Amino acid sequence: MNDQIIGLHDWFQTPPGRYMLAWERAQLDLAVADIFGFHALQLGLPELDALAANRMPHRWLATQVAAPGAAIVTDFSALPFPANSLDLVVLPHSLELAPDPHTTLREVERVLVPEGRVVICGLNPVSLWGLRQRRAHLYHRFGFGKMFLPQDEFIGYWRLRDWLRLLGFEVEVGRFGCYRPSLSSEKWLQRFAWMDRAGDRWWPILGAVYFLVAVKRVHGMTLLSPAWKASRALASAPASVANGATLVRAEALNDNKMRGVD
Repeated sequence: MNDQIIGLHDWFQTPPGRYMLAWERAQLDLAVADIFGFHALQLGLPELDALAANRMPHRWLATQVAAPGAAIVTDFSALPFPANSLDLVVLPHSLELAPDPHTTLREVERVLVPEGRVVICGLNPVSLWGLRQRRAHLYHRFGFGKMFLPQDEFIGYWRLRDWLRLLGFEVEVGRFGCYRPSLSSEKWLQRFAWMDRAGDRWWPILGAVYFLVAVKRVHGMTLLSPAWKASRALASAPASVANGATLVRAEALNDNKMRGVD
């Protein structure tokens, strides 16, 4: 696992790695900017500040090995947080690098508050990059060639949605990106920039990377409106006066007594 993490760190310095990080950074900034709360956690990938656009007062980066900027070094399948304590958890390729992605996802569900969000980035096996990775893996088994990506395990988009649904999550956002071919040259990647626009329109599920936002639902829970809304509604409601004629007669008698009139 550590070799895969180091390999991914080196791969992000390559032209396709920088291309993918730029797309993911743009998606993350848009998604986390409007997620509110108090506590946010990023699991892995210190090369990408996934919480940069978020405004929560407490934001941490957790990694599985010591890394610059990491506040916590921990096993992602045993997070050092109590249940229902975090408002946002971001997993940029964390499930792909986890020894047991199911356990990691269950742990994320445990620490999230009801209505908390999880944001996930992953590599799409049904893409040009996934095809090149499978071909390179086959060549590698016969002793020649090298892998395009440093990791073998890809978790498909629809497979991940099934996992989230079983844990009680509801997917709010799902999109794909990075449609350019799996090229290692910056020059050739730029020449195929037109494929990002075409792919987003004509073959949207074939992007090399997917991005997903899901919310933790708790069945049977009712969210209460703020108390001030109820108070304002009561204050502005019309009030009915019972037996108004009697009230007017009593006020007249009191006025006559004060003026000495029987």
